[in-house]
Parts: sequence; C-alpha cells; structure tokens
Amino acid sequence: MAVERFRQAFPRARWSDERKSWFVPGKTASRRIDRWLAQEAEMLAIHGDSKGRDAFAFDPISSPYLEVSDDLRVRTPYSKTILEELRAVPWASWDDELRAWRVPFRSYEELRRRWPRIESAAQHAEPEERKRRREAAREPGASKAAQQRNAERRRHRYPLPAEDLPPPGRPVATEQYGIVVFNEVSGAFVDPLELTASYPIAMRAHVDYVWGRWRSATLPELVRTWPARSPPGADERSRGWWQPTLAELRVARRNARSIERRKQSRARKTGG
Repeated sequence: MAVERFRQAFPRARWSDERKSWFVPGKTASRRIDRWLAQEAEMLAIHGDSKGRDAFAFDPISSPYLEVSDDLRVRTPYSKTILEELRAVPWASWDDELRAWRVPFRSYEELRRRWPRIESAAQHAEPEERKRRREAAREPGASKAAQQRNAERRRHRYPLPAEDLPPPGRPVATEQYGIVVFNEVSGAFVDPLELTASYPIAMRAHVDYVWGRWRSATLPELVRTWPARSPPGADERSRGWWQPTLAELRVARRNARSIERRKQSRARKTGG
C-alpha cells in the first residue's frame, strides 16, 4: 500500500535494480519526497495511536502513577530505573510544564510491557519507603551486608553455570552488574555458602557454578553488539546471563558515552 501511495505521488519515479531504490527525477524531488515522508509518518502515527487506544480500552493499566488524557502521562517519584525504562519507550518524552512523562498511545504496548518494573521502582522510591529503608539500614547487620555487597563487586567475579558459560570477550547482560564482558573463567567450583550470601539468584538445584572474572563493556563493544530479538526468558535469567536486548544496550551505551565524556573532560583539564 505504501508503494502504491508513493507511485501515485510520484508518477515519474522509476525503480533501479542496480541501486535497489526508487529514483525520482526533478530539481525539487528531494523536497517533495521529504514532504511525502512527513505525511506518511503522520498517517502512521494516527493509525498507531488508534490501535493503542483500542489496546488500552481492552486491557488498561490501572495505577496511581498513570493518567489518561489525549496521551498517557506518567508521574512517579524520581528513580534511575524509571528513567531508563521510559527512555526506552518509543516517542516517550518529558514535559517540564506538566512535570510528567508523556507517552503517545502508539507506544502503549511497549509501556505496558515495561510497566511492572516502572511501578515497582516507583513504589520503591516513595518517601515513606525510603524512610523505612533508612531506618532498617540503622539496624545491626544491615551496614555489614551492604559492605559485603560492595566488596563482592570490587572483586569483579560472578558465578556462572559450569555447563553453560557465556561467550568469552563478548558483552552479555547480568542480573547484578548490567552488561559486562567475561574474560576469564576459573576452574574452581563456587562454595554454595558464598552464593547464598551474595548471589541468591544463582541457586539452581543440581548446577555447579564456577567463578567468572568480568569487566565493564566498552562503548565500541556495546555499539558492535547485536541485540537479542526477544527479552530473556526465565531460564536465561536463572542461569545469570543472557544476550542483551536493544533497550538494555541503549541504556548501557548512554552510560558508556557519559563515562567517555567525563574522561575526556578530565584529560583536557589535566592537559591544560
């Protein structure tokens, strides 16, 4: 149908087998094509919004954090997790005047897929919940557990199923440390007590774990990484690593670019 509309708009257009593209003659062809593409995008947006409204009417999200107007508006306490999730929703944007994220209905399916994580993070960021955690952190043993988690992260080690290791030297996603690269795997099995204390997710029955040494993925590595076609399943998450999704890669690439900019800024200041 798009091809038919294109040929009606540009009757002199000809298909080039060599270039595998359409050729439109005329000095103003570029401007006319840009206008046509804008009209097509607007038409597709209207169609997508209509489908999204139908999907919302059939299976709505009921949450105190979501308002429905001419689009969908998300208001939550501040949370980095929520920012990462909403930035990965197509066409979602922050509105300074409304102090809310605006999501068009054409993005409803993606928003609904991410909503459990968004709502959970919002509840976690509520002032009363923050206060409760601060009080719990003052209890004996809480600070020790936090110190143990930080110490474990500094070791740059991660338990991996001995029979299902990630590809060495390639970025993979993990539950605990985001997207990392494993460059070494020890032959020593992990003590189950260490797993219970620091890695409760790695507790599959009848599975032996070995320690893998990891480092953060670099920006060039993240750019070259091909995203998974679908989100990780329960089996992939339970084994502790999986092929990163496009949304996970976007967040990791954005963070890596920020780190690169900070390094360059420090280098310029040092050089000056």
